[in-house]
Amino acid sequence: MSKAARITYAVSTAGALLGTLGTGVSQSGPGVPGVPGVSDHVIAMSRSAILRYWTVRRMTRALTPPDRVLRRPVARPPRTSLTVAGALPPKAPVAATGAPAPASPATPLAVGGALPPASPLAVGGALPPASPLAVGGALSPGRRSAQGPRTPWASPGAVRATTGKVFFTIDGADYVCSAGTVDGANHDLVITAGHCVQNAAGVWARNWIYVPGYDQGRRPYGAFTARRMFAPTAWSGRHDENHDVAMVALATADGRHVTDVVGAQDIAFDQPRGTVAYGFGYPTGGRYDGERLAYCSGRTHPDAHRLTQDQGLRCDMSEGASGGPWLTRFDARTGVGVVTSVNSFKYSDDPATMYGPYFGAAVHRIYEEAQRA
Repeated sequence: MSKAARITYAVSTAGALLGTLGTGVSQSGPGVPGVPGVSDHVIAMSRSAILRYWTVRRMTRALTPPDRVLRRPVARPPRTSLTVAGALPPKAPVAATGAPAPASPATPLAVGGALPPASPLAVGGALPPASPLAVGGALSPGRRSAQGPRTPWASPGAVRATTGKVFFTIDGADYVCSAGTVDGANHDLVITAGHCVQNAAGVWARNWIYVPGYDQGRRPYGAFTARRMFAPTAWSGRHDENHDVAMVALATADGRHVTDVVGAQDIAFDQPRGTVAYGFGYPTGGRYDGERLAYCSGRTHPDAHRLTQDQGLRCDMSEGASGGPWLTRFDARTGVGVVTSVNSFKYSDDPATMYGPYFGAAVHRIYEEAQRA
Protein backbone atom coordinates (compact mmCIF):
# COMPACT_ATOMS: atom_id res chain seq x y z
CA MET A 1 0.00 0.00 0.00
CA SER A 2 1.23 3.47 -0.77
CA LYS A 3 2.38 5.73 2.03
CA ALA A 4 0.59 8.46 0.16
CA ALA A 5 -2.99 7.43 0.63
CA ARG A 6 -5.49 4.75 1.29
CA ILE A 7 -8.39 4.34 -1.09
CA THR A 8 -11.54 2.33 -0.57
CA TYR A 9 -13.39 0.84 -3.49
CA ALA A 10 -16.93 0.11 -4.45
CA VAL A 11 -16.39 -3.61 -4.69
CA SER A 12 -14.73 -6.49 -2.90
CA THR A 13 -11.15 -7.18 -3.94
CA ALA A 14 -10.85 -10.83 -2.96
CA GLY A 15 -8.10 -12.36 -5.03
CA ALA A 16 -8.75 -13.34 -8.63
CA LEU A 17 -6.72 -12.87 -11.76
CA LEU A 18 -7.72 -10.48 -14.53
CA GLY A 19 -10.23 -12.05 -16.86
CA THR A 20 -10.90 -15.22 -14.85
CA LEU A 21 -14.59 -14.76 -14.09
CA GLY A 22 -15.63 -17.52 -16.43
CA THR A 23 -18.39 -15.40 -17.99
CA GLY A 24 -16.42 -13.67 -20.69
CA VAL A 25 -13.09 -13.01 -22.37
CA SER A 26 -10.74 -10.19 -21.42
CA GLN A 27 -8.01 -8.64 -23.47
CA SER A 28 -5.86 -5.53 -23.72
CA GLY A 29 -5.49 -3.50 -26.86
CA PRO A 30 -2.11 -2.45 -28.26
CA GLY A 31 -0.53 0.61 -26.72
CA VAL A 32 -0.05 3.99 -28.35
CA PRO A 33 2.94 6.11 -27.26
CA GLY A 34 1.83 8.50 -24.53
CA VAL A 35 -1.72 7.09 -24.40
CA PRO A 36 -2.76 4.21 -22.12
CA GLY A 37 -4.24 1.23 -23.93
CA VAL A 38 -7.69 -0.32 -23.61
CA SER A 39 -8.72 -3.36 -21.59
CA ASP A 40 -12.00 -4.94 -22.55
CA HIS A 41 -14.15 -7.79 -21.36
CA VAL A 42 -16.77 -9.65 -23.40
CA ILE A 43 -19.84 -10.85 -21.50
CA ALA A 44 -20.78 -14.43 -22.36
CA MET A 45 -23.77 -14.77 -20.02
CA SER A 46 -27.11 -14.39 -21.78
CA ARG A 47 -29.33 -11.37 -21.32
CA SER A 48 -32.19 -13.54 -20.07
CA ALA A 49 -29.98 -15.19 -17.45
CA ILE A 50 -28.79 -11.82 -16.15
CA LEU A 51 -32.33 -10.46 -15.92
CA ARG A 52 -33.47 -13.62 -14.11
CA TYR A 53 -30.69 -13.12 -11.60
CA TRP A 54 -31.97 -9.69 -10.57
CA THR A 55 -34.98 -10.50 -8.45
CA VAL A 56 -36.46 -7.70 -6.37
CA ARG A 57 -34.94 -9.30 -3.29
CA ARG A 58 -31.44 -9.15 -4.76
CA MET A 59 -31.85 -5.58 -5.98
CA THR A 60 -33.06 -4.31 -2.63
CA ARG A 61 -30.24 -6.09 -0.79
CA ALA A 62 -27.47 -4.99 -3.11
CA LEU A 63 -24.60 -3.31 -1.33
CA THR A 64 -23.94 0.38 -1.85
CA PRO A 65 -20.57 0.93 -3.50
CA PRO A 66 -18.98 4.04 -2.02
CA ASP A 67 -17.62 7.04 -3.77
CA ARG A 68 -14.22 5.95 -2.62
CA VAL A 69 -12.53 7.80 0.22
CA LEU A 70 -8.90 8.79 -0.05
CA ARG A 71 -7.14 9.51 3.21
CA ARG A 72 -4.71 12.39 2.82
CA PRO A 73 -1.24 11.88 4.36
CA VAL A 74 0.02 14.24 7.02
CA ALA A 75 2.87 15.30 4.75
CA ARG A 76 1.91 15.65 1.10
CA PRO A 77 3.93 13.18 -1.07
CA PRO A 78 4.81 13.50 -4.76
CA ARG A 79 1.84 13.13 -7.12
CA THR A 80 3.26 9.95 -8.59
CA SER A 81 3.05 8.00 -5.31
CA LEU A 82 -0.70 7.39 -5.40
CA THR A 83 -1.56 3.67 -5.46
CA VAL A 84 -4.48 1.52 -4.45
CA ALA A 85 -5.47 -0.33 -1.32
CA GLY A 86 -6.46 -3.91 -0.67
CA ALA A 87 -9.67 -5.84 -0.08
CA LEU A 88 -12.95 -4.54 1.29
CA PRO A 89 -15.11 -6.70 3.53
CA PRO A 90 -18.31 -7.30 1.52
CA LYS A 91 -20.66 -5.89 4.16
CA ALA A 92 -18.62 -3.38 6.14
CA PRO A 93 -20.78 -0.52 7.49
CA VAL A 94 -20.37 3.15 6.74
CA ALA A 95 -21.21 6.05 9.01
CA ALA A 96 -24.27 8.03 8.04
CA THR A 97 -22.12 11.09 7.58
CA GLY A 98 -19.90 9.31 5.07
CA ALA A 99 -16.81 9.86 7.24
CA PRO A 100 -14.52 6.82 7.37
CA ALA A 101 -13.85 5.02 10.60
CA PRO A 102 -10.26 5.00 11.86
CA ALA A 103 -8.24 2.08 10.56
CA SER A 104 -4.73 0.81 11.05
CA PRO A 105 -2.31 1.03 8.09
CA ALA A 106 -2.66 -2.71 7.55
CA THR A 107 -6.44 -2.62 7.40
CA PRO A 108 -8.40 -1.29 4.41
CA LEU A 109 -10.94 1.42 5.07
CA ALA A 110 -14.37 -0.20 5.14
CA VAL A 111 -17.25 1.54 3.42
CA GLY A 112 -20.56 0.20 2.18
CA GLY A 113 -23.32 -1.76 3.78
CA ALA A 114 -26.69 -3.12 2.80
CA LEU A 115 -29.63 -1.04 1.65
CA PRO A 116 -32.27 -0.60 4.37
CA PRO A 117 -34.82 -3.42 4.21
CA ALA A 118 -37.60 -0.85 3.88
CA SER A 119 -36.12 0.68 0.75
CA PRO A 120 -38.93 0.32 -1.84
CA LEU A 121 -38.34 -1.24 -5.22
CA ALA A 122 -41.36 -3.01 -6.66
CA VAL A 123 -43.75 -5.84 -6.12
CA GLY A 124 -43.10 -9.32 -7.44
CA GLY A 125 -40.21 -11.69 -7.81
CA ALA A 126 -38.56 -10.27 -10.92
CA LEU A 127 -37.83 -6.91 -12.45
CA PRO A 128 -41.09 -4.93 -12.30
CA PRO A 129 -42.97 -4.02 -15.45
CA ALA A 130 -42.40 -0.66 -17.06
CA SER A 131 -44.42 2.19 -15.67
CA PRO A 132 -44.60 5.94 -16.28
CA LEU A 133 -41.84 8.02 -14.78
CA ALA A 134 -43.08 10.41 -12.14
CA VAL A 135 -41.83 13.88 -12.93
CA GLY A 136 -42.72 15.69 -9.74
CA GLY A 137 -42.53 19.42 -9.13
CA ALA A 138 -40.55 21.70 -11.38
CA LEU A 139 -37.18 22.92 -10.21
CA SER A 140 -36.07 26.42 -10.99
CA PRO A 141 -33.20 26.17 -13.51
CA GLY A 142 -31.19 28.71 -11.59
CA ARG A 143 -31.44 26.94 -8.26
CA ARG A 144 -28.20 25.31 -7.18
CA SER A 145 -26.22 24.78 -4.01
CA ALA A 146 -22.48 24.92 -3.46
CA GLN A 147 -22.86 22.12 -0.94
CA GLY A 148 -24.90 19.84 -3.21
CA PRO A 149 -28.57 19.29 -3.96
CA ARG A 150 -31.26 20.34 -1.53
CA THR A 151 -33.84 18.18 -3.32
CA PRO A 152 -33.72 15.32 -5.84
CA TRP A 153 -33.62 16.37 -9.48
CA ALA A 154 -37.29 16.97 -10.31
CA SER A 155 -37.28 18.93 -13.55
CA PRO A 156 -38.46 17.21 -16.73
CA GLY A 157 -35.91 16.84 -19.46
CA ALA A 158 -33.46 14.46 -21.10
CA VAL A 159 -31.20 13.88 -18.11
CA ARG A 160 -33.95 11.99 -16.29
CA ALA A 161 -33.96 9.35 -19.05
CA THR A 162 -30.24 9.38 -19.92
CA THR A 163 -29.10 8.74 -16.33
CA GLY A 164 -29.75 5.45 -14.58
CA LYS A 165 -28.88 3.01 -11.86
CA VAL A 166 -26.51 0.06 -12.27
CA PHE A 167 -26.64 -3.33 -10.54
CA PHE A 168 -23.75 -5.82 -10.71
CA THR A 169 -21.95 -8.66 -8.94
CA ILE A 170 -18.29 -9.08 -8.01
CA ASP A 171 -16.87 -11.96 -5.96
CA GLY A 172 -20.35 -13.16 -5.05
CA ALA A 173 -21.58 -9.83 -3.65
CA ASP A 174 -24.15 -7.58 -5.35
CA TYR A 175 -23.59 -3.82 -5.70
CA VAL A 176 -25.07 -0.65 -7.17
CA CYS A 177 -23.58 2.30 -9.05
CA SER A 178 -24.78 5.03 -11.41
CA ALA A 179 -24.19 5.61 -15.13
CA GLY A 180 -25.41 7.61 -18.12
CA THR A 181 -25.93 7.07 -21.84
CA VAL A 182 -23.62 8.81 -24.32
CA ASP A 183 -23.90 9.23 -28.05
CA GLY A 184 -22.02 6.61 -30.09
CA ALA A 185 -22.02 4.85 -33.44
CA ASN A 186 -23.53 1.64 -32.05
CA HIS A 187 -26.28 3.40 -30.03
CA ASP A 188 -25.42 1.13 -27.10
CA LEU A 189 -23.07 3.12 -24.84
CA VAL A 190 -23.19 4.06 -21.20
CA ILE A 191 -20.37 5.68 -19.24
CA THR A 192 -19.58 4.95 -15.60
CA ALA A 193 -16.65 4.73 -13.20
CA GLY A 194 -13.91 2.15 -13.66
CA HIS A 195 -14.53 0.76 -10.18
CA CYS A 196 -18.14 0.03 -11.23
CA VAL A 197 -16.95 -2.57 -13.76
CA GLN A 198 -13.72 -3.92 -12.26
CA ASN A 199 -12.34 -4.12 -8.73
CA ALA A 200 -8.84 -3.46 -7.44
CA ALA A 201 -7.88 -7.12 -7.89
CA GLY A 202 -8.70 -6.90 -11.61
CA VAL A 203 -11.94 -8.91 -11.41
CA TRP A 204 -14.57 -7.83 -13.92
CA ALA A 205 -18.20 -7.43 -12.85
CA ARG A 206 -20.87 -9.99 -13.64
CA ASN A 207 -24.67 -9.70 -13.93
CA TRP A 208 -24.23 -6.05 -14.99
CA ILE A 209 -27.49 -4.26 -15.83
CA TYR A 210 -28.40 -0.64 -16.46
CA VAL A 211 -31.84 0.72 -15.52
CA PRO A 212 -32.30 4.11 -17.25
CA GLY A 213 -34.62 6.58 -15.57
CA TYR A 214 -34.79 4.51 -12.38
CA ASP A 215 -37.22 6.18 -9.98
CA GLN A 216 -38.33 4.73 -6.66
CA GLY A 217 -38.26 1.18 -7.95
CA ARG A 218 -39.82 1.94 -11.32
CA ARG A 219 -38.02 1.13 -14.56
CA PRO A 220 -39.89 3.18 -17.15
CA TYR A 221 -37.59 2.11 -20.01
CA GLY A 222 -36.84 -1.45 -18.94
CA ALA A 223 -33.38 -2.83 -18.16
CA PHE A 224 -30.36 -3.30 -20.43
CA THR A 225 -27.62 -5.86 -19.83
CA ALA A 226 -23.93 -5.41 -20.54
CA ARG A 227 -22.37 -7.23 -23.49
CA ARG A 228 -18.88 -5.72 -23.40
CA MET A 229 -16.89 -3.53 -20.99
CA PHE A 230 -13.97 -1.17 -21.66
CA ALA A 231 -11.53 0.54 -19.31
CA PRO A 232 -8.13 2.22 -19.75
CA THR A 233 -5.25 -0.14 -19.04
CA ALA A 234 -4.03 2.50 -16.59
CA TRP A 235 -7.10 1.62 -14.52
CA SER A 236 -7.15 -2.13 -15.18
CA GLY A 237 -3.41 -2.52 -14.70
CA ARG A 238 -2.61 -0.25 -11.78
CA HIS A 239 -5.86 1.48 -10.81
CA ASP A 240 -4.55 4.93 -11.56
CA GLU A 241 -7.01 7.39 -10.02
CA ASN A 242 -6.69 9.63 -13.06
CA HIS A 243 -8.38 6.95 -15.19
CA ASP A 244 -11.31 5.75 -13.05
CA VAL A 245 -13.73 5.61 -15.95
CA ALA A 246 -15.31 2.88 -18.08
CA MET A 247 -17.56 2.45 -21.09
CA VAL A 248 -20.10 -0.35 -21.32
CA ALA A 249 -21.70 -1.52 -24.58
CA LEU A 250 -25.18 -2.80 -23.80
CA ALA A 251 -27.19 -5.55 -25.43
CA THR A 252 -30.40 -4.60 -27.17
CA ALA A 253 -33.71 -5.09 -25.39
CA ASP A 254 -36.49 -6.42 -27.59
CA GLY A 255 -34.37 -5.47 -30.58
CA ARG A 256 -33.98 -1.83 -29.50
CA HIS A 257 -30.73 -0.02 -28.67
CA VAL A 258 -30.63 1.89 -25.41
CA THR A 259 -29.99 5.34 -26.90
CA ASP A 260 -32.79 4.82 -29.41
CA VAL A 261 -35.09 4.30 -26.43
CA VAL A 262 -33.93 6.97 -23.95
CA GLY A 263 -31.67 9.29 -25.96
CA ALA A 264 -28.05 10.13 -25.18
CA GLN A 265 -25.89 13.00 -24.02
CA ASP A 266 -22.95 14.23 -26.09
CA ILE A 267 -19.44 13.52 -24.80
CA ALA A 268 -16.34 15.68 -25.17
CA PHE A 269 -12.63 15.37 -24.47
CA ASP A 270 -9.76 17.77 -23.67
CA GLN A 271 -12.22 20.42 -22.54
CA PRO A 272 -11.30 23.56 -20.56
CA ARG A 273 -11.02 23.06 -16.82
CA GLY A 274 -12.77 25.18 -14.22
CA THR A 275 -16.17 25.19 -15.93
CA VAL A 276 -19.61 24.86 -14.32
CA ALA A 277 -20.74 21.23 -14.16
CA TYR A 278 -23.81 19.34 -12.97
CA GLY A 279 -23.11 15.94 -11.42
CA PHE A 280 -25.88 13.31 -11.32
CA GLY A 281 -26.30 9.96 -9.61
CA TYR A 282 -28.18 7.72 -7.21
CA PRO A 283 -26.46 8.20 -3.81
CA THR A 284 -27.52 5.87 -1.03
CA GLY A 285 -25.62 7.03 2.05
CA GLY A 286 -26.38 9.68 4.63
CA ARG A 287 -29.61 11.51 3.81
CA TYR A 288 -30.01 9.72 0.47
CA ASP A 289 -31.80 6.42 -0.16
CA GLY A 290 -30.74 5.70 -3.75
CA GLU A 291 -34.32 5.72 -4.99
CA ARG A 292 -34.36 9.02 -6.88
CA LEU A 293 -31.99 10.89 -9.16
CA ALA A 294 -29.93 13.47 -7.26
CA TYR A 295 -27.54 16.17 -8.44
CA CYS A 296 -24.89 18.72 -7.51
CA SER A 297 -23.76 21.77 -9.43
CA GLY A 298 -20.95 24.28 -9.29
CA ARG A 299 -17.64 25.29 -10.81
CA THR A 300 -14.96 22.60 -11.00
CA HIS A 301 -11.52 23.12 -9.50
CA PRO A 302 -8.16 21.28 -9.35
CA ASP A 303 -7.43 18.52 -6.83
CA ALA A 304 -6.94 20.43 -3.57
CA HIS A 305 -4.40 17.84 -2.38
CA ARG A 306 -2.58 17.71 -5.70
CA LEU A 307 -2.53 13.92 -5.75
CA THR A 308 -4.36 13.54 -9.05
CA GLN A 309 -5.25 15.45 -12.20
CA ASP A 310 -8.94 15.03 -11.37
CA GLN A 311 -11.35 17.92 -11.00
CA GLY A 312 -13.35 18.64 -7.85
CA LEU A 313 -17.02 19.62 -7.54
CA ARG A 314 -18.69 20.78 -4.33
CA CYS A 315 -21.11 17.93 -3.71
CA ASP A 316 -22.55 15.98 -0.79
CA MET A 317 -23.63 12.96 -2.84
CA SER A 318 -22.45 9.73 -1.29
CA GLU A 319 -21.91 6.05 -2.04
CA GLY A 320 -24.02 4.74 -4.91
CA ALA A 321 -23.47 7.91 -6.98
CA SER A 322 -20.22 6.43 -8.31
CA GLY A 323 -20.13 6.54 -12.12
CA GLY A 324 -22.88 9.13 -12.47
CA PRO A 325 -22.17 11.63 -15.29
CA TRP A 326 -20.95 15.22 -15.01
CA LEU A 327 -22.57 17.47 -17.60
CA THR A 328 -21.11 20.79 -18.71
CA ARG A 329 -22.89 23.37 -20.88
CA PHE A 330 -25.97 21.94 -19.21
CA ASP A 331 -29.42 23.40 -19.86
CA ALA A 332 -31.55 22.70 -16.80
CA ARG A 333 -34.77 23.27 -18.76
CA THR A 334 -34.07 20.68 -21.46
CA GLY A 335 -31.84 18.38 -19.39
CA VAL A 336 -29.21 18.34 -22.15
CA GLY A 337 -25.48 18.84 -21.73
CA VAL A 338 -22.07 17.36 -22.54
CA VAL A 339 -20.51 14.56 -20.46
CA THR A 340 -17.00 15.54 -19.35
CA SER A 341 -16.45 13.41 -16.22
CA VAL A 342 -18.05 10.94 -13.78
CA ASN A 343 -18.30 10.67 -9.99
CA SER A 344 -15.18 8.93 -8.73
CA PHE A 345 -13.95 9.55 -5.16
CA LYS A 346 -13.76 11.89 -2.16
CA TYR A 347 -11.07 12.78 0.36
CA SER A 348 -11.85 11.81 3.94
CA ASP A 349 -11.00 15.31 5.18
CA ASP A 350 -13.28 16.96 2.59
CA PRO A 351 -16.57 15.03 2.33
CA ALA A 352 -18.26 18.00 0.63
CA THR A 353 -16.17 17.66 -2.56
CA MET A 354 -16.60 14.97 -5.21
CA TYR A 355 -13.75 14.29 -7.63
CA GLY A 356 -14.02 13.11 -11.21
CA PRO A 357 -11.37 12.14 -13.80
CA TYR A 358 -10.42 14.54 -16.57
CA PHE A 359 -11.46 13.23 -19.99
CA GLY A 360 -8.31 13.30 -22.09
CA ALA A 361 -6.68 11.00 -24.62
CA ALA A 362 -7.10 7.80 -22.58
CA VAL A 363 -10.86 8.23 -22.19
CA HIS A 364 -11.17 9.28 -25.82
CA ARG A 365 -9.50 6.04 -26.82
CA ILE A 366 -11.82 3.75 -24.84
CA TYR A 367 -14.78 5.68 -26.24
CA GLU A 368 -13.61 5.07 -29.81
CA GLU A 369 -13.16 1.37 -29.09
CA ALA A 370 -16.48 1.05 -27.30
CA GLN A 371 -18.63 2.85 -29.88
CA ARG A 372 -17.45 0.42 -32.56
CA ALA A 373 -18.12 -2.67 -30.42
